[in-house]
Amino acid sequence: MAKAPTGRDGHYPYQTAIDAYGDGGFRFAGMSHRGSLLCLPAGMFAWSVTAPQAIDRAAFAAVLDAEAGIEVLLVGTGDDIVFLPPGLRDAFGARGIGIEPMSTGAAVRTYNVLLDERRKVGAALIAVERAR
Repeated sequence: MAKAPTGRDGHYPYQTAIDAYGDGGFRFAGMSHRGSLLCLPAGMFAWSVTAPQAIDRAAFAAVLDAEAGIEVLLVGTGDDIVFLPPGLRDAFGARGIGIEPMSTGAAVRTYNVLLDERRKVGAALIAVERAR
């Protein structure tokens, strides 16, 4: 049985649907994770971004610098939609990956639908206190 993400390793080795969000974290695979989350085909990872203002190319190194295996990355920017820095869309486009900012709640719901459809999707989700 795989172990839950912790502050030390912050990794669950499978991509899976998100069961719930809010209270500063996420629930998936019968476990709870506090903090922001990066969901990729290689698994679920703790993500250090805590506010939309911290979103930059470095925040997406795991996606841009590696073979992520996704067609679109949904970016949950917290309670509200926040537009991403202009060069970021170009960096993703150069790798054939679409990037879509939306509120964290909308990103979680869209991610789950696309994952269920077996689409090549990833999500970068800033944790929020209240689910909407």
